[in-house]
Amino acid sequence: MVDTWSFGSVPGPAIRARAGDRVVVDLSNGLPAPTTVHWHGIALRNDMDGVPDMTQAPVAPNTSFRYDFTVPDPGTYFFHPHVGVQLDRGLYGVLVVDDPAELGAYDHEWVVVVDDWVDGTGRTPDQVLASLRAATGSGMGGMGMGMGGGGMGGESMTSPLLGGAGDVAYPHYLVNGRVPSAPVTLTGRPGERVRVRLVNAASDTAFRVAVGGHQLSLTHADGFPVVPMTGDAVLLGMGERVDLLLPLGDGAFPLVASAEGKQGQGMAVVRTSTGPVPTPQVRPEELDGRVLTVADLTPAEPAAMPVRRVDRTHDVVLGGSMSGYEWTVNGRTFDRQRPLDVRQGERVRLRLKNATMMFHPVHVHGHTFAVVDGNGRPGVRKDTVIVSPMRTVTVDLDATNPGQWMTHCHNAYHGEAGMMTTLSYRT
Repeated sequence: MVDTWSFGSVPGPAIRARAGDRVVVDLSNGLPAPTTVHWHGIALRNDMDGVPDMTQAPVAPNTSFRYDFTVPDPGTYFFHPHVGVQLDRGLYGVLVVDDPAELGAYDHEWVVVVDDWVDGTGRTPDQVLASLRAATGSGMGGMGMGMGGGGMGGESMTSPLLGGAGDVAYPHYLVNGRVPSAPVTLTGRPGERVRVRLVNAASDTAFRVAVGGHQLSLTHADGFPVVPMTGDAVLLGMGERVDLLLPLGDGAFPLVASAEGKQGQGMAVVRTSTGPVPTPQVRPEELDGRVLTVADLTPAEPAAMPVRRVDRTHDVVLGGSMSGYEWTVNGRTFDRQRPLDVRQGERVRLRLKNATMMFHPVHVHGHTFAVVDGNGRPGVRKDTVIVSPMRTVTVDLDATNPGQWMTHCHNAYHGEAGMMTTLSYRT
């Protein structure tokens, strides 16, 4: 049991709509600090995007704000504040947008939210950020930094898939708000098919997710359909979502969300018959099998972005400083940013270049983009993509949603420490 901030529960109550619906949400702020709600992944109108002092004034304590927008695309999305490191509390929930034309070839739907957790365990996220900023000289890339120089764990956080895997050694990792010793359970029958909507709501942790005794068929990435791909596990950065199709076996099986490059995991249970609950430390062999990443995915035909000439290219260099815990885009923190200018109707190419030894999941508000494949063609559709250390990921987007749009690292601590800029429409 912890004291935290939430939308009434952790995760918050899910919101459900159909593609094309108008969604109206009234936010009443009973917190002791200003807040907002960002609708992550939704290509909505700019003034509803929930970025304080960019698309709206922050919602002060004891006041309210009405969000009123249309959801254009079906898929799995989520919502969270965009103020400070409030995301690293319990302020998040899932927004599911259904496709009226989808037949739904499954027996159950299971929304699974994975998260890293510190609030109420002796430190708040704001105290964690202050500790990181005080740990000057801890090293760009965060390896071995732990919680403010090892104040909570002090572990070395590196991953063979991601390199530097985070700055914060969390005491807990959750699945749907529960620790592994008190897991949530999905109940079904052998042979039934489950659509798993998997959301990484964490602030500093990527997760490798697998279900013991099962393979996963990945069908959607960040809401958009892909050519189904089967693997043993899936790697999910902060802010990413995938939909999985899971045919159920006979027994009781662990769904394990292993904190990539860190010590610890979250767990839930899939049960179709009698049997003991898996132990909190269980490690399914599937975690060490074929791990699906964005490089394995191909867009399904309806989601493929048409090939066209690129009108404008921006380099987006992700950097960091050895002192003061400062993270940058193109050598500048957000308060000194040079926006990425675009014009309505352009095909825009962003070359996301990671000049650090830490991975960064980059999220563009108000748009989806296509990850450019090895042949220079638009590939899988996304709104958040992992950029590994010293690597470049190129993405194309169509500038069809005017406004001022935050573009940032979805590590909440990196973003708050400066790794944000603006995709800025100019006339």
